[in-house]
Amino acid sequence: MATKKRRSPFAGAAGRNAGLVVAFALLCVVGFVTGGERFASVSNLLTVLSLASVIGVLSIGMTFVITTGGIDLSVGAVMGLASVWATTLATQQMAMDTHWSVMVLTALAVGLVAGLVNGALVAYGKVVAFITTLAMMAAARGLAEMISNRQTQRVRVKPFLDFFGSDVLGVPMLVWIFALVSAAGWILLNRTTFGRRTVAVGGNPEAARLAGIDVRRHTMYVYGLAGLTAGIGAVMMLVRTTAGTSTHGSMYELDAIAAVVVGGTLLIGGRGTIVGTVLGVLIFTTLTNVFTLNNLSTSAQAVAKGVIIVAAVLLQQHLARRSRSTT
Repeated sequence: MATKKRRSPFAGAAGRNAGLVVAFALLCVVGFVTGGERFASVSNLLTVLSLASVIGVLSIGMTFVITTGGIDLSVGAVMGLASVWATTLATQQMAMDTHWSVMVLTALAVGLVAGLVNGALVAYGKVVAFITTLAMMAAARGLAEMISNRQTQRVRVKPFLDFFGSDVLGVPMLVWIFALVSAAGWILLNRTTFGRRTVAVGGNPEAARLAGIDVRRHTMYVYGLAGLTAGIGAVMMLVRTTAGTSTHGSMYELDAIAAVVVGGTLLIGGRGTIVGTVLGVLIFTTLTNVFTLNNLSTSAQAVAKGVIIVAAVLLQQHLARRSRSTT
């Protein structure tokens, strides 16, 4: 009688995330050894989490896009456009006359519409995602410059800053937003039909279509979700900088893509992980923090980041092969 092989605790997603956990733990050890109490302090921990929050939110949306086999190069520019639109004189005056949530809704609407436009062009227009989102990146950045006249627009709605700049249980509101978006993203990807369809579309679009999934409509919704997270990121950036500007989000799309891929989501689609994305974001942010505490040059930071990222990916692959061999 054949005996059933025992499943390794590191099989599947756990095995892929184990490498990230080990890399992150080692990085924290290096930070503690080189930075001492400065690195281990509660204030520094909250600083790392706050810095990770904006990129983290963008990365959650990017995870869904890459899981479908797509790419979105426009999220940083869309975030800049949303921040500018939410801080125009008209928008802020309306917020002061009614409620500060007008600014939030404006940023979310701008991000959502831009994302849906991307999705419609990719899904229904049959334009390659790389070209579509590259065009949106240029258009959104240019439109933001036109609206703001390349000027920095200060946030003058104090209740808006008071609410999002507050602490809850000693933790900044921005960190709570990142945590809530991450939790919502995990539930959406792993516990809903939307998430299963996202994985199916990325794994085999034709098989997904034959299974009854409206691939084009779902693709549009996924890009809309990425745009929505860009709008949330714009709100968070307004709180961090107290200003809206067309330069917000510059190169953020590359950081988000890197965090998602290092986290274990396949660039070719068909597999996504929110937990891995969050770990990827934390690794990137902690690296920057360790470099800053040790006064390393930006060139040294770039080299060290590249080496550690490759090491983390190799460790993931090693643990994944090991888990397969034991099952």
